[in-house]
Amino acid sequence: MTFEGIDVEARPEGLKDLERLGIPLVPATVVGERWVHGWNPKALAELVDVTYTEGPRLSPEALAQRLDLILAAAQRALRQVPPEHLEMRAPDRDRSVRALGFHIFRLSAAFRDTRELGHFPEEWLLEEPPADMNDGAAVAAYGETVRDRLAQWFRRPGWCDGTVSTYYGGQPAHELMERTTWHAAQHLRQLYWFIGKMGVTTEAPLTDADLEGLPFPKAVWS
Repeated sequence: MTFEGIDVEARPEGLKDLERLGIPLVPATVVGERWVHGWNPKALAELVDVTYTEGPRLSPEALAQRLDLILAAAQRALRQVPPEHLEMRAPDRDRSVRALGFHIFRLSAAFRDTRELGHFPEEWLLEEPPADMNDGAAVAAYGETVRDRLAQWFRRPGWCDGTVSTYYGGQPAHELMERTTWHAAQHLRQLYWFIGKMGVTTEAPLTDADLEGLPFPKAVWS
């Protein structure tokens, strides 16, 4: 079976097809009138009629450690961004470096927000950085507050037990934590790509070994 990849930022008409099917946001995989939203390996296997075998999964505690490592690395990277490059964008992408950095921390904070408030609305992933968050250091400072909030949550008994309600349906909290961690990691890799294009050498970048065990694509812009 062959697939066509559609970048809805470069081809906005693709969003109309998603809206028609009731799909809230990308990423999504569509086969005819059937679809799977986000990263759901088992459902994706069923969608394309292949056998799914689940590999080893990181524990919630291991994911918490990885996520904090990722967020700390994002802080370091953002502090390196020259002011003149904060609004830099990738080809065919409308998100600036400043917005990308904010998004890494906002999507991570959404895990605790979901647990506390009982639901994960799609609007959280569409938020833009406040106007006064106007340099890399300010975005990194916001990241520190997110790391502190998450660290406090991770110390609670049963912090990753049970299920959660999200804009794409119900999901075990463990799976949401897994999704949160690889989502942040994928955007960190994009941030590294930007910094390389700026001619800046990334300080203490994470390696493939640091991210091992996270179920995300090898391509930076997937």
